[in-house]
Amino acid sequence: MSDAAFKSVLDARETGNKIDRKMAEEIASGMKAWAIERGATHYTHLFQPLTGATAEKHEAFISVKDGKPMERFNGSALVQQEPDASSFPTGGLRNTFEARGYSAWDPNSPAFILDGTLCIPSAFVSYTGEALDMKVPNLRSLQALSSAATAVAQLFDPHVNGVTVNVGLEQEYFLVDEALYNARPDLQLCSRTVIGHTSAKDQQLSDHYFGAIPSRVAVFMKDFETEAYRLGIPLQTRHNEVAPNQFECAPVFSDLSTAIDQNMLLMIVMQKVAEKHQLKVIFHEKPFQGINGSGKHCNWSMQTDTGVNLLSPGRTPMKNLQFLSFYASVVRAVCRHDYLLMASVCSLNNSYRLGGHEAPPAVMSVFSGATLSQVFDAILRMEDLTEPTEKQRNIDLVKSIPEIIPDNTDRNRTSPFAFTGNRFEFRAVGSSANAAGATFVLNAAVAESLRDFRSRVDACTAKGDALDKALLTVIREFLKEAAPVMFEGNGYSPAWMEEATRRGLTPITNVPTAFQAFRKAESVRLFTDTGVLSESEINARVEVQEETYVKKLQIEARVLGDICLNHVIPAAVAYQDILIKSIQGCKDIFGEEYKQLCKADMETFRKIAAYINALSEDTRALVEARKKANRITDMARRALAYSTDVMEQMARVRSSADNLEMLVDDALWPLPKYRELLFF
Repeated sequence: MSDAAFKSVLDARETGNKIDRKMAEEIASGMKAWAIERGATHYTHLFQPLTGATAEKHEAFISVKDGKPMERFNGSALVQQEPDASSFPTGGLRNTFEARGYSAWDPNSPAFILDGTLCIPSAFVSYTGEALDMKVPNLRSLQALSSAATAVAQLFDPHVNGVTVNVGLEQEYFLVDEALYNARPDLQLCSRTVIGHTSAKDQQLSDHYFGAIPSRVAVFMKDFETEAYRLGIPLQTRHNEVAPNQFECAPVFSDLSTAIDQNMLLMIVMQKVAEKHQLKVIFHEKPFQGINGSGKHCNWSMQTDTGVNLLSPGRTPMKNLQFLSFYASVVRAVCRHDYLLMASVCSLNNSYRLGGHEAPPAVMSVFSGATLSQVFDAILRMEDLTEPTEKQRNIDLVKSIPEIIPDNTDRNRTSPFAFTGNRFEFRAVGSSANAAGATFVLNAAVAESLRDFRSRVDACTAKGDALDKALLTVIREFLKEAAPVMFEGNGYSPAWMEEATRRGLTPITNVPTAFQAFRKAESVRLFTDTGVLSESEINARVEVQEETYVKKLQIEARVLGDICLNHVIPAAVAYQDILIKSIQGCKDIFGEEYKQLCKADMETFRKIAAYINALSEDTRALVEARKKANRITDMARRALAYSTDVMEQMARVRSSADNLEMLVDDALWPLPKYRELLFF
């Protein structure tokens, strides 16, 4: 394309200026030529509806004029398409008879070619302009954050004209043999096992974590990494995770919008490549009960257009007022909206994982590390920010090994929001989630806090305070406000949960209840003041969350009932038949002596009979609980009923099924067991 067209694309990416429609024609022509040269025959707007996944509608590079076919891709097709808005979750923003919606090209994220199709990352909005996707609120939050952060950064460097958010998304996942996966209806339909007894050996020995990558998995990893590189996704890290057959990959950090788009694309690529290796990738947060689930750790930082990481303390953080200003603003934002931030990662899938000793607890805390904690204590005590008396010493092992230079901060795996040296790690995001659902909330909260920071600093300087004094005054105020979430200890300990309650922090104890955090007055004010969501968009998203929660749990409950009635009970009855024939045969041969000879057989028979009866009765009760919940018309109350009555009944059903698994002949058990699923 021409220099002018190319400049317009760069300008849109760097400053947010809109691309002129006339210029879009030339850009579309160049994009089409580039794509066709690389074998593309179709194009699509790739967007992220409120399902949390991706959506696409392919159009061919062809039109007919005067009866003759010709290649065509014009500017209007590049800029917007029209998917059916009523067929995606809308939370009431669209009716079935009102189908029109628009996808619009997002020049912030690179286009790419996948399976012969030019994919154009796009936003998705309704005919009336409301956001119907995950991307639009995220882009709005980035604008709000950039504006607020730039105003604060200019206190230190007037040449700063913009601030971006950089993110690295660590993706955890499980791998399962395809044949075994296809033999498990629950994995196929729910992406998790609704029944299944724990394996005698799983992760107790910690021998899988960071172990040698299995050969079959290594070949798969190399294959999907190659495909990722071809799509412009630079993967940097791969390793075994804690649970058996659990792994992790991580890319080089990039700007937030690109990072999320690439992560969504990466999950698609991994699934496609896995099929070639007769494997299935499972992104569910808790596919196997009793072992670690999976997260998508969101490493979040801010950077100026001059190349400065605003969360990098440098060598002497106690002298770095810029770092302290931004750090204090972030932790104060987290404290003000602690429950909302935890609610932003809530889902049915993640509820099975959060709160266990494998994932962050379901109450917010911020870990800073010993060095920064000493600095903050000095600021709060209004002491001079001097160098620490004790210097950090290098770790010297033996002569042949170089010294280890420790970081300023340790790592705390029990903190949902931990500082790790030059960024925060939001560890509570679920592995299957679109991370935008959490980042737009975090961005908005930090934007609000930074606005307040600049406003308070200006008020202090207006009274005659020197800038450094004004900055320290506001930093001290913000750190004091943030004190309730600042915690350096073990987040898994019962003592912290008690302490968190005393500090006024609210843990997530019920997912549907947590969804209501978005409707609280302070949350509505946050989103509307920053321009991230309108009140109607907030309500729509809550309704979608509630409806999705109910539908997923409906599916799980139905699958659980079907497996128990069609697989588990018949297998148990078949084994009973074997036992009873054995007992009868023994009686025929040995007479009354059979009671002693078949004592174990009869005890096993009685146990199986008891579990079958309990399973049958509890399955019927589960169906009734589901029917009762379905009669509730208010979706919020229905979701609450599912989260209590239905889930409690599901737990009873599973308990009996898992007990039967340990009694029924292994040759008769119809489903692959954990020991088979988790070990190649």
